[in-house]
Amino acid sequence: MKKTSGRPQPFGAVVEGNSVNFAVHVPKGKSCALLLYRIGKETPEQIFDMPEEEGIGEVRFLKIEDIEAKSYEYNYQIGGKVCIDPYVKEITGRHVFGKARDLSEHQVRGRLVCQEYNWGDDRRLHLPWDEVVGYSLHVRGFTKHSSSRVKHKGTYQGVIEKIPYLKELGVNQIQCMPVYEFEECERGKINYWGYGPAYYFAPKEAYAAGESAVRELKDMVRECHKAGIEVVLEMPFTENVSVYTVMECLRYYMLEYHIDGFVVNPYNVPWEFLTEDPLLKDVKLMRKDDAFQNVMRRFLKGDENMVNDVVWALRHHSASDGKCNYITAHTGFTLWDLVSYDGKHNDANGENNTDGPDYNYSWNCGIEGPSRKRVVTELRKNQVRNAFFLLLMAQGTPCILAGDEFYNSQRGNNNVYCQDNETGWVDWSRLKTDDTLFRYVKGLIAFRKVHPCLHRKEELKGLDQTACGMPDVSYHGENAWQIQNEVSSRQLGVLYSGSGTGGSDCFAAYNMHWVPHAYALPSPGKGKAWCMAVCTADGNLEQPELLENQKEIVLRERSIALLVSVKDERKNEKPSGRQAKGGKKSVQAAVQIEKETDASDEKTEKERKGS
Repeated sequence: MKKTSGRPQPFGAVVEGNSVNFAVHVPKGKSCALLLYRIGKETPEQIFDMPEEEGIGEVRFLKIEDIEAKSYEYNYQIGGKVCIDPYVKEITGRHVFGKARDLSEHQVRGRLVCQEYNWGDDRRLHLPWDEVVGYSLHVRGFTKHSSSRVKHKGTYQGVIEKIPYLKELGVNQIQCMPVYEFEECERGKINYWGYGPAYYFAPKEAYAAGESAVRELKDMVRECHKAGIEVVLEMPFTENVSVYTVMECLRYYMLEYHIDGFVVNPYNVPWEFLTEDPLLKDVKLMRKDDAFQNVMRRFLKGDENMVNDVVWALRHHSASDGKCNYITAHTGFTLWDLVSYDGKHNDANGENNTDGPDYNYSWNCGIEGPSRKRVVTELRKNQVRNAFFLLLMAQGTPCILAGDEFYNSQRGNNNVYCQDNETGWVDWSRLKTDDTLFRYVKGLIAFRKVHPCLHRKEELKGLDQTACGMPDVSYHGENAWQIQNEVSSRQLGVLYSGSGTGGSDCFAAYNMHWVPHAYALPSPGKGKAWCMAVCTADGNLEQPELLENQKEIVLRERSIALLVSVKDERKNEKPSGRQAKGGKKSVQAAVQIEKETDASDEKTEKERKGS
C-alpha cells in the first residue's frame, strides 16, 4: 500500500475500490498520524504521518492506495493520543455491552465499511402524520429480559423478532432511543440510555447479534418497512456538536439507512436549520415536548382548571410543529408507575434519590407502590385505560412507551439511565399473566384508524368547513354546546364531525371528577342515533349498543365514554339499549359496525346517483 494526496471532504474514511480516502479535523499545532491495523493484530501494522503543512485549514487528509479495505481497521493518533475518528461509520471492540475497553491499548478501532447492502426495492414509507401510531423503545431493553422469548435478546435482531407483535398491536412507527456508538462505561455507572458524547455516525456494536452492526441495523429497518412500520431514531446531539456535523449525520442515516425520521433536541440544534434543509424535507423531524404530557397527566388525576388546556391538547396537530403526543416516555415513570406512585423511588441510582424529575403529576390511587387491595388495583387499571384513551383519541400523532400496554413497571424509578437490568428492561411476563390491557389498547388503535374524524389530516378549526351544518369540532359540558370553564370543572364533551372524512361523527365525554356527572348530548343529526362504542369504566364493549336515552348520558366517576353516530334503524319501536353500564372488553365490533355503516352509506349514495 502507498500514501498519496487525498481530498479534504467528506470527513471520515471513504472506501473507493482498492483505495481509501481519510479526512479528519485536527486543531492547529497538533501532530496527526493514521494508524492502520490488520484485523486480528493488537498493534498498528502501518503508520502514516499527516503533517499540518499537507492539510487545509484544520483538516488533515490523505489517500491510501493498493489496500484491501476489508482486512484493515484504523484509528488516528492526534497530539500523541490514540483517537477514534469522529466520523467513523462502524466500530469494533465494543461488542459486549458494559465492558470497559482501553483505547490507548488499541482495543477499540474504526472499521473500514465497504460492504454492499441489498436493499431490494426498500424505500422510506412516508406515512402521513395523522395515520402514524408511534411506539418508543430502547433496542437493548425492549427484548433483553428473559421473558421476551426472542432468540437474539437485546439486539436489532431481537426487534425484528418482535415485528409480528408490533403489527398485532397496530403501531406503524418505532422511535428508537440512541442506537449510535456511545460510551456506556463512564463515571462508575452504566450509561444505559446512551445520552452524551458519542460517535454518532456508527451504529452501536453491542446491539448487533453478529459481526456487523451496520448490516443488522439496515436489516431491522428493511424488515420494519416490509411490515409497514417506520423507523425513527432519537438523536440527542450534545451542545458541543456543530450544526454542520448534525446535518451531515442526519443526512447520512437518511440516505444510508433509509431512516424515516429523527427526534432531536431543539435546544442543541437550531430547529429552523433542520426544517429548511432540502434533503431532510423527505423525513419526519420531531422534537420532544412535555406540554401534552403534563396537561393530560394533570387532567387524568383530577386537577382543577384544566379544561381549556385539555381542549388545546386534544386539538394539537403534530405535523404543524413536529411534536408527538406522549403521556409517558423513557425519561420518567412508566404508565403503571404513574398511577402507583406519588413520588420517585430512584435510590438504586446511587444519588440519594435526588436525580430524575420531581414533578411527575402522578397519583398513586391511595397507596404508594404495589398493593393487593382490589379497589386500589381496579382504580389504577381504570386510570391506565383513561390515559390510553386520552393519548389515542387526541388529534396529534400518539406515541406509546414500550411495555405500557401490559402494565410494565420500573418499581417507581423515573430515571433508569443507569439501570441496565430488570428495572430498566421491559418485563414481558406481565403480558402473559394479563393481556386485557393489550387487547384494550389494540382495540383503541384499530378504532382510531377507522374513524378519520379522530385523526384529521389538518388541524381542526372549530368551523363548518364542509357546509354540513356542524363545525369540524365543538366542545360541550354538562349542557350541550356549552363548555364549562369553571375552575372546578373536570368535565368535557367533544363532538368530532365526520363530514368530509368518509366516516361517522364521534362524541367523546370526559369525566375526570371523582363523582358521576350527566351530559346532555348534542343531536347526532336526522336519521342517526348515538351508539356507545367505548366506556373506560367497563373497558370496550363486546357489542356496541344504541343508547336508550339519546338526550343524555351519565358517566361514572373517573371515566370516559365514546359515542359513534350510526343509522337509526329503530323506526318507532323502543330500542333495547344501554346507558354507560357494564360490558366486556373488545372494540372490534365497533370497528365492524363503522365499516358496515360506511359500506351501506356508499351503496345508498350509488343508488341515489343511479336513479
